[in-house]
Amino acid sequence: MWSPVLVHVLFYLVLAAGDEVDRKPNFVLMMVDDLGIGDIGCYGNDTIRTPNIDRLASEGVKLTQHIAAAPLCTPSRAAFMTGRYALRSGLGSTGRVQVLLFLGGSGGLPPSETTFAKRLQQQGYTTGLVGKWHLGVNCEQRGDHCHHPNQHGFSYFYGLPFTLFNDCVPGEGNDVLADLQHALRSLTMFLGVGLFTLVCVRMCGHLEVSLWILVALFFVSILATSVWYMPFKLLRTWNCILMRDQEVIEQPMTVETLPQRLLGEAQNFIKRSVDHPFLLFFSLAHVHTPLFKTPAFAGKSRHGRYGDNLEEVDWMIGKITETVDSLGLANNTLMYFTSDHGGHLEDADSITGQKGGWNGIYKGGKAMGAWEGGIRVPGIFRWPGRLDAGRVVDEPTSLMDLYPTLKYLAKDTKPDRQSDGYNLMPLLEGKAERSEHKFLFHYCGVNLNAVRWHPAGSDSVFKVHFFTPNFSPPGAGGCYDTKVCLCHGDHVTHHNPPLLYDLFHDPSESSPLTPDTEPRYAEILEQTAKAVEKHRNTLTHQQVSGDTHSESNSEAHSVQNQMTWEKILWRPWLQPCCGTFPFCGCKEDTQNI
Repeated sequence: MWSPVLVHVLFYLVLAAGDEVDRKPNFVLMMVDDLGIGDIGCYGNDTIRTPNIDRLASEGVKLTQHIAAAPLCTPSRAAFMTGRYALRSGLGSTGRVQVLLFLGGSGGLPPSETTFAKRLQQQGYTTGLVGKWHLGVNCEQRGDHCHHPNQHGFSYFYGLPFTLFNDCVPGEGNDVLADLQHALRSLTMFLGVGLFTLVCVRMCGHLEVSLWILVALFFVSILATSVWYMPFKLLRTWNCILMRDQEVIEQPMTVETLPQRLLGEAQNFIKRSVDHPFLLFFSLAHVHTPLFKTPAFAGKSRHGRYGDNLEEVDWMIGKITETVDSLGLANNTLMYFTSDHGGHLEDADSITGQKGGWNGIYKGGKAMGAWEGGIRVPGIFRWPGRLDAGRVVDEPTSLMDLYPTLKYLAKDTKPDRQSDGYNLMPLLEGKAERSEHKFLFHYCGVNLNAVRWHPAGSDSVFKVHFFTPNFSPPGAGGCYDTKVCLCHGDHVTHHNPPLLYDLFHDPSESSPLTPDTEPRYAEILEQTAKAVEKHRNTLTHQQVSGDTHSESNSEAHSVQNQMTWEKILWRPWLQPCCGTFPFCGCKEDTQNI
């Protein structure tokens, strides 16, 4: 007869085994900022050392046609988080400003939006974001945190609510509205010199100048100085901050130690979450400029400071992988590696050399509309025991596919709103040969820039460009005069008929197809036109900026544009602050880190 003790032991062993079988998988998502697809060894680079990223690919699945929904940070990350094109969230630009520029602005990912973090949180997941956010903070007053990661499903946040940019490091130049800064500074100096001259003339008795004119000019000078000095001269204090959850812990942040701190926070989040299903979004500050100068990596690569930074990224990815494996989590953890968009080709100077990434054989780069180099990014999944090692998927996929994929794996079957992504597991597991993305739509702001069509029964992937950015100077491979390409007005060339390429045979988009060279030419234009019309019918009238095709509305509500000047520009009462505004400043206590 079985003893009571043995029965209890067997009972608890069975329960433990059942819990292990039923436990939902963990997710570790790793996104690099501004990384070019040609920068990684497993995507063809043989001069920059990326052994840890390459190992993820060799132990998992590599996607070769993984597409960002936009060629810039804010809209691409909004689409990634929500599984929807950015204009559905009001984050498609209509003019010059294509990303959020100030933490003290009121634009951002609307509170009404749903992210994959929010869905997983509802499924019992512990959720954390370490690193870059760049989707807004406040709406109406300092501290309402309506756009903050904590309000979008991340129970823990440590990192940059904005982004790393040149203004964060003295001497690295200006990124935010540099021409406007120069104009305001010049106006301030002009008014100051004019006021001083008039005062001198009046005191010397050469000209009778009304005292009221001098007083008025004095106050205009003060106002002009404030408009320039407060938002721009102090930009490092306003935008370059670190937060832990909703508390500002460092303002301005110390950039030199940022990589180590972000890595440590990501590792610690994994370690303290081992007993429950978790989601970690590790959103690296690399390789956006300014580039880091970490001593352990400085001068070690064959590609200057950019190569040093990329090899540091690879080391950090290796440390995250090592943490997952050492805790025995590998077989129950889906790891994912990607970039938010392509490398920034125009970012270079005579001292540092090339500071942006390389996009391999693909034309264009960051902010260059729908050219492949700005939207085709690395896509690597590793899940030992679930995904076959070394598999390569050449089908069109999207960063927006992460949302439905995570929902599926977390067994989230609750109703949801309009989605533009598809569950990737059938492709990743080899159970499906074709992508569900028959069409993909490429936006530049709110403007539909191009359409990608993968016809059934064909290897071809056709891409139709309705307009393309005007490179400058003429003949260049980017917008070197403005540093980033724009997608409105005189900054683009519209094509009628559209430019047409077959990416399967011409991935560099170097030879446009014509009716003489492509038998299906007319059919391709007809099919893409029908797809565009169907797609537009899923958008609200407000989202289809300037469109006259349809006012059909299948969304539950219209979405307010988050990228207007009114929402973008700095407002003192919205500025996150450590201390008493405007005397903001503090340093993180790193002794216990």
